[in-house]
Amino acid sequence: QVQLVESGGGLVQAGGSLRLSCAPSGSIFPINAMGWYRQAPGKQRGLVATITRSGITNYADSVKGRFTISRDNAENTVYLQMNSLKPEDTAVYYCNVEIRVLGTYWGQGTQVTVSS
Repeated sequence: QVQLVESGGGLVQAGGSLRLSCAPSGSIFPINAMGWYRQAPGKQRGLVATITRSGITNYADSVKGRFTISRDNAENTVYLQMNSLKPEDTAVYYCNVEIRVLGTYWGQGTQVTVSS
């Protein structure tokens, strides 16, 4: 049974920073793409950033220049460094991991709240 363990959410003032992390437990298969998505109240879940196994990244336009996605392949962990946070970044952030052979998994979500 694969589970994604997320951490790092919380409450921060506008302009502040947070770092999210996510790692799957219970899997021995290699991981392909990893990413972060977010869902604000009343809105659909949308892309924040993704990163391939080789390190190619993709960002939503709204976070370019402020957020950085990275991964540690040895530890099977993906990170999201969020700087210059804005109130509109407030959402539940979900980790998404594509595990070879097994498929795609979602984390349980971690709340990020940015106060003005």
